[in-house]
Order: sequence, then structure tokens, then C-alpha cells
Amino acid sequence: MNRFSKFGLGTLFAAGVVLAGSPVFAQSDIRHDRRDIWHDHRDIRGDRQDIHDKRTDLHNDYQTLRQDRTTLRNDVKNGASADQITADRQAVHGEFKDIRGDERGLGRDQRDVLRDHSDLREDRRDLGQDLHR
Repeated sequence: MNRFSKFGLGTLFAAGVVLAGSPVFAQSDIRHDRRDIWHDHRDIRGDRQDIHDKRTDLHNDYQTLRQDRTTLRNDVKNGASADQITADRQAVHGEFKDIRGDERGLGRDQRDVLRDHSDLREDRRDLGQDLHR
């Protein structure tokens, strides 16, 4: 065989190896997409649990705020000392701050869920494209 035929056979052999190996590379991409989908599901579950916990905290803070307001009204009505009334007002103010913080945290968690849902849709789309190649 001359030099050019050996080169041609070598090129054909290399092309065959590359074509035979390409499904292996596509398979790893599919596994990567599935792993991303699994992580997105886990993130969504975690965010939903955080939302549930923050809503529970918010509910408890509103109950505490009602109790603090009742205590303040009763102390003012019964003529409590100025120090006691100041302490009651600080308690009410503290509960307002806790409620605002919980509401901000709840908003962040809801945005995280939306972002994770978007990532999940994107990963599912990528997986569908990889499967249809």
C-alpha cells in the first residue's frame, strides 16, 4: 500500500472510532441533566419547607403581637408605671420588626422557588433535546 491509502484507511478508522464513541458522550450529558433535575427538585422541596417554616413563624409573631398590644392596652388602662408602658411599647415594636423580617424572608424564599422552577424547566428542556438527538 502506498502512503495515501494508509492515510485514508487511518482516517476512516479514526472517524469510525469517533462515531462509535459519540453516544457515550451524549449519555454522560443526559446523566448530567438528570442530576441537575434531581438537584432542582431537592432545592424546591427545601424552599417550600422554608416557606412553611416562615409562615408558621409569621403566624406566631402575629399572635404574640396581639398579646403584646392587649398587655399594653391593659397596662395603660390600669395606670401602670411609665417604665412598664415603655417596655410594653418596645415589645410591640420588636414584634413589628420580627414580622417585617419574616415577610422579607418569605418573599426571598418565594423568589427562590420561582428561580428553581425556571431552572427545572430549563433542565427538562435540555434533557428532552438530548434524548431526541
